[in-house]
Amino acid sequence: MWATNNMQEYKILKMNDFSNHQISRVRMLEQLCKDFDGSSLRVGIESLKENGGDKAFLCQMGNQLIGYLSWYTSDEIEANINAMVHPDYRRQGVFRSLMNKAAAEMQIQGIKTCRIRIPSNSKPGIDCVKHLGANFNTSEFTMHLVQFRSDMLHHSGLVLRLEEAQDFDFMVKCSSQAFGDSESWTRNYFKHTREPERVTYLAVDRLTPVGMVRVNHVHTDTAVIHDFCVHPLYQGRGYGREILARVVNILLAKQYTQIRLGVVTQNKRALNLYRSIGFEISAESHYYVSAIHHFND
Repeated sequence: MWATNNMQEYKILKMNDFSNHQISRVRMLEQLCKDFDGSSLRVGIESLKENGGDKAFLCQMGNQLIGYLSWYTSDEIEANINAMVHPDYRRQGVFRSLMNKAAAEMQIQGIKTCRIRIPSNSKPGIDCVKHLGANFNTSEFTMHLVQFRSDMLHHSGLVLRLEEAQDFDFMVKCSSQAFGDSESWTRNYFKHTREPERVTYLAVDRLTPVGMVRVNHVHTDTAVIHDFCVHPLYQGRGYGREILARVVNILLAKQYTQIRLGVVTQNKRALNLYRSIGFEISAESHYYVSAIHHFND
């Protein structure tokens, strides 16, 4: 796809080169945008890889990288999107051109909607998605482990073990009831997020499963905790804090230096729980949702 820009042409390319050089170009653009906007932009560079990683498109003006968009789907219904545009080339159709190209690919896979992540402190990003007609959906804090409170480890009868085949039905029920999703959606989500780098732990108390937590090992030093929940029947008994403390302890023992998780900003109870273990807020993101067909050429 070619587009004209002040008598010059930029080109949209599918990212197929995942060499250190190419990743470094994306990283440099990310840093440039962060510095210019004074934002906490993070476009998920650690998820770019040749096999099983996020899909990405690049916008180039000659040899210069001026735009980037990556996407992935966990349920084959909605796409999650990260994007950025060089400050000198904004308001010139770069993001829309990237979205049009990505939307065509998404529609082939049957994806209906997209969920665009924008740093809450990026006014240009928020203005852009609003201008394109996307609707605000929710806000989320990213939290990083700063200082682990190991005193939160209580040696109760709780055991954290890797999932086994017979745990699947409990995982579906626990997650769907804790998060309010349908069992069919949750079942589909788990089936589509079974990458080798993602592991699931079951929390078991005297042979009774009470909760679960998943970890995505996105890089040699970075782990992301997600899908952390306690079955509603067992909430309010202190299991949540114990499960989180134990999984953090496991990751620290494996030498992970960057441990993070996300939490919806309105979830004060979870926010306080994560802080009690040693996590602190490092960024806030806003999510905007739009139908894929909205971006068709």
